[in-house]
Amino acid sequence: MTERSSIIVAPSLLAADFSRLGEEIASIARAPWLHLDVMDGHFVPNISFGPPVIAALRKHTDAKFDVHLMIDPVDPYLEATAKAGADHITVHVENAPHLHRSLQTIRALGCRPGVAICPATPAVALSEVMDLVDIILVMTVNPGFGGQSFLDSQLAKIRTLAEMIRKSGREIILAVDGGIDPQTAPRVVEAGATMLVAGSAIFGKEDRDAAIRALEGPFVEQTPG
Repeated sequence: MTERSSIIVAPSLLAADFSRLGEEIASIARAPWLHLDVMDGHFVPNISFGPPVIAALRKHTDAKFDVHLMIDPVDPYLEATAKAGADHITVHVENAPHLHRSLQTIRALGCRPGVAICPATPAVALSEVMDLVDIILVMTVNPGFGGQSFLDSQLAKIRTLAEMIRKSGREIILAVDGGIDPQTAPRVVEAGATMLVAGSAIFGKEDRDAAIRALEGPFVEQTPG
């Protein structure tokens, strides 16, 4: 028997050393997912990278590419993101005026569709797309920069969304992104999160494997190994 976390930990590439991304990805081989923040300097106050970088990174890892599109407009870039190697594509409820269609398009492109929700947006905004999403991403900081402090106010939203997922009867991943570290991780998991996105808490440590284990914490189950 081996221990495997029941919580998905997805290192956020935004906190990595961009001058040696291949090495940085190799250092987080324990993680099954890699979170990729695409930012345009318009929807959020920062610019990161786009499909060409995602495509270049794809050859360096078998990890699932969890791409978070913080861009506006978003729909024109869904196909390019999928072709670059994304496994999951998450759009924001705040920047997808036709969210239902956007999520359908993502699935039609062969990717798992996700929707992100900013701190000021209520959980009810997702009530009409619960049948379409595979991933819900709760932002526990205002999007655009890494290294921000966790917003305690979002714990109630996580609980509400966890209950909405339960009532939907679907296996929807409830992810949390922003200020996640070994201190905040147990709190969001207790509230119902099943996936943790973390940047500096992983890439800011010398031993990345240990950092990922610290976030997985006590949330483990016994599985055949």
